[in-house]
Amino acid sequence: MNIRKILNELSEPFHALQNRLFAKLYFAQTISLLGDAFTWVGLALLSYQFGKERSALILSSALTLRVVAFIIFSPFAGVLADRIDRKKILYITHFMRMGIVACMPFITAEWQIYVLVFLLNVFNAFFTPTYKSVIPTIVDKAIYRQAIGLSTATYQLLGMLGPGLAGILAIWLGAREIFFVDAVSFILAGILIVTLPGNLIKKSKEVLSNEKPLTTWQDVVKGARLLFKNKLIRFALSIEFVSAIAGAQILVNTIGHVKSGLHLTDKHYGLVMSAFGIGAAVAAFVSGAIDKSKSRKVSLIVGALILALAISSANYMNYSFLLGLWVLAGLGQSLAEIPSETLIGENIAEEEQGKVYGSHFAFSHLWWAIAYPVAGFLGSSFPNTNFLYGGIMTMILLAIAYSFFRPKRQSSHLKPSV
Repeated sequence: MNIRKILNELSEPFHALQNRLFAKLYFAQTISLLGDAFTWVGLALLSYQFGKERSALILSSALTLRVVAFIIFSPFAGVLADRIDRKKILYITHFMRMGIVACMPFITAEWQIYVLVFLLNVFNAFFTPTYKSVIPTIVDKAIYRQAIGLSTATYQLLGMLGPGLAGILAIWLGAREIFFVDAVSFILAGILIVTLPGNLIKKSKEVLSNEKPLTTWQDVVKGARLLFKNKLIRFALSIEFVSAIAGAQILVNTIGHVKSGLHLTDKHYGLVMSAFGIGAAVAAFVSGAIDKSKSRKVSLIVGALILALAISSANYMNYSFLLGLWVLAGLGQSLAEIPSETLIGENIAEEEQGKVYGSHFAFSHLWWAIAYPVAGFLGSSFPNTNFLYGGIMTMILLAIAYSFFRPKRQSSHLKPSV
C-alpha cells in the first residue's frame, strides 16, 4: 500500500500531460533543455581549454553575463507576454537562439565566449518568462501545480543529467562538436513550437476600456511591485538568493574540484553533475506532496538547509562521497526554488502574471549575478576550501532570511494580487 502511494505521488505530475497543448509545449521544452545542457558542458570544457588555472573565472564571467542579460531584458519580456501573441515570442526567440548556438563550435578566443553567451541569453530572457506565463493559461488550476512540478523537474533533470550525456558525447565527438547536437535539438523543439495552435496562446486579458493602459516601463514597475508585495513570494525570493549562493558554488567550482582537486576526467565531471540533477529532479517530482501549505515554508527552509550542509564538506570528500553529497544538494536546490513559480500562479491575477513572471525571472537571476562572481572568487582564491566557505555563507544568509522575511502568520484568505 505504501509503495502504491509512493508511486502515485511520483506519477502525479505526469497527469498534466493529458492536456495536449501543455504536452506539446512540454516536449518542446524537454528537447531544448537537453540541448542546453550540451551547451553549458561545452562552455565549461572550452573554459578549461583556454586556461586551466582560470577556468573558474572564465566560466563564472560567462555565467554572470548570462544572468545580466536576464536581469536587463526579462522584465520587458514579461510585459510583452501580457500584450502580444506569445507564440510569436516563443518561436522567434527560439530560432534566434539556435543560430547563436550554431556559431559556438567556431569559437577561437575567450572574448567570443562572452559575446555569444550574452546574445544567447538576451533571447533566453524573452523566451523563458513567456513560456512560464503560458502554462497557467492553458492548464486548469486543478493540475497547475502538477504542470509546474513536471516542467521544473524536467528542467532540473535535463539541466544536470544532460552533462553526463554531453561528457560521453564529448569523448566521441569532441568538446566543440557537441554544440552541433544542441543546434539540432533546437530544430526539433522549434518544429513543435511552430505547430502550436496560435489561437490557443493569446495575450492576457485586455485592460478594461475605462482604464488607461500603462506604459511599458509602468508595467515593468508594476510587475516588480506585485512580486514583492506578496509576503509569501517575498520570502520565497529571499530563499532563492540563499540557494543561488550555494548553487553557484556547484556550477562554477565542481569542474575545478573534480579535475584539479580529485585529478579525474570530463566523464567524472559529467557524472557528478548528473547526480546533482537526479536529486533535483526527484525533489521536483515530490515537492508538491511534501509541502502542500499555502506558504511552502517547510519546503523552502528545509531545501536551503540541506543544500548548505551538502556543499560544506565537499572539499574533504572523495569522489564516491561527492556523488552522494551532490544528490542531496540537488534535492535541496529544487525544494528551495520550485515554490516561487507556484506561488505566483496561485497568488497573482491571471492578467498580471506575464509581467510578474518576467520580474521574478529578472530578480531570481539577479541573485545568480551576485552569486557567480562570489563563487568565482572563492574558487580561484581558496581552491581547497571554497565549498566550505560557500556553505558557511549559505547558512548565515538562511538565518537572516528566516529571521527577517519569513511570513509571521499564514493568512487563510489570501487572494490574487491585482
